[in-house]
Amino acid sequence: MVAVAEVQNWVPQSVDVSVPSAARLYDYLLGGAHNFAVDRQMGEKVELLMPHVRSAARINRAFLGRAVRFMIDQGVRQFLDIGSGIPTVANVHEVAQAVDPECRVVYVDRDPVAVAHSELILAGNDRTGVLQADMRDPDSILGSAEVRRLLDFDEPIGLLMLLMVHWVPTEADPWGLLKHYREALPSGSYLAITHFASDHNDEGSNAAAARMNQAGGDQVVPRSRDEIAALFGDFELVEPGLVGFAGWRPSGPGDISDDPAMNRIAYAGVARKP
Repeated sequence: MVAVAEVQNWVPQSVDVSVPSAARLYDYLLGGAHNFAVDRQMGEKVELLMPHVRSAARINRAFLGRAVRFMIDQGVRQFLDIGSGIPTVANVHEVAQAVDPECRVVYVDRDPVAVAHSELILAGNDRTGVLQADMRDPDSILGSAEVRRLLDFDEPIGLLMLLMVHWVPTEADPWGLLKHYREALPSGSYLAITHFASDHNDEGSNAAAARMNQAGGDQVVPRSRDEIAALFGDFELVEPGLVGFAGWRPSGPGDISDDPAMNRIAYAGVARKP
């Protein structure tokens, strides 16, 4: 049984570990070791409402792997993962550098605990970087020293925003936010998004979203297929387009849940900048 990380002296004093963290909750659902009791308690509540939520986390992580490998096949060798959480359990650098050790990855998260874990996990890997920043401040990310150190904006970049944009409220204009990122990317770059769906959810997944919202902090905003498609702007969606996240080029049974509802609670797509 994997030991679970509890409060250690490396955890920043400013972090309130009594409040659930989305990054640590996701790590817990993936079977990781970087979460606290409050995250596990929230995870257990979510699982009661949505028993296949672990499958959903696994499906999202499996999509990440397929999307990264697809981008590598298209010649991409550098990646920006915004809202990365804790880079464990087959995350971007592991997938990419297993194919080509020269691949470069910058992870971005606003959670200082997620960043602290990331720095420990990635120590010694000089082709990865970690940045603490909020995705809603694109200039602080795109202009950061860490991004400029590792990423060449004259070459294609793979930008990943997985299960992240549904945290941006409608009044904050997620479409304008994504436009800012898209405009910064060079031609030939790719954008991958997974986003909680409003038009495929069952009662259980809606209740889980409500439970997460009751925990405080940012609120989950499920969106329709058309609303999510608009996040890609004029980028060209690659086949099979914007689909349930289990349906984007699955490579085997492990990419799909036994519960059909879980396969479509989030949309997934990958698009190329012309």
